[in-house]
Amino acid sequence: MKTPEASFFEWQRQFGSEIDCLNHLPLAKWFWAIYFLGSDKGSISALRLSKLIEVNWRTAMGHRDSLYRLSGLIEIDDAFVGGKRKGKRGRGAAGKTPVLIAVESKVKRAGFIAMQAVDSVCHEAVNDFVARHLNAQQEVHIDGLAALNIIDNTQQHEARVTPSELVDEWLPWVHIAIGNLKAFLLGTFHGVSGKYLQEYLSEFCYRFNRRKMEKEIPNRRLNLAIIHAPVHSY
Repeated sequence: MKTPEASFFEWQRQFGSEIDCLNHLPLAKWFWAIYFLGSDKGSISALRLSKLIEVNWRTAMGHRDSLYRLSGLIEIDDAFVGGKRKGKRGRGAAGKTPVLIAVESKVKRAGFIAMQAVDSVCHEAVNDFVARHLNAQQEVHIDGLAALNIIDNTQQHEARVTPSELVDEWLPWVHIAIGNLKAFLLGTFHGVSGKYLQEYLSEFCYRFNRRKMEKEIPNRRLNLAIIHAPVHSY
């Protein structure tokens, strides 16, 4: 029969900080990844992170706010990200991934934002996006895109279609968010593929929603790691 001391030391051996974690990545590398991701104002690419913590770039990509729901006056629009620089731009451009964006519109600033990559900007995708990211009974400003009209029919939001002459007045923050997103992707990551786009959207939203507390991001990520339910790999 094992003594309490023997059991304790065996536990230490199995779960010490130098033992590989769930994905065979040492705990110390996880802490360094959290630090680098949280400390860099403009985020950090998977390739750069992989060099800093000395792991395969695909591993860094794989370990790189979904509970908060937007409320108040909300602007919603779509954007198309990725694809080739030449040729048609915007809706219908080859190789681009559609993204739905929602922004809380404050008097002099943007509030929280949410972004979701979708297969197409259709009623089903819009319905899912709004259900995931918006509280019920909100006032929503949209443009004239037909797919966005489902907000009024299924979510009981007060949706107002924005006249073309009032786009800059009614949808100022969502367009700024779209511009910032594209600069973020091109400046830090030099473009991304549609396969991993949602991870980068989540990274952008996380940073944007905490832009007033940048110095606290590393500690907040550690706190999330501590309180998060265990992740199981099958």
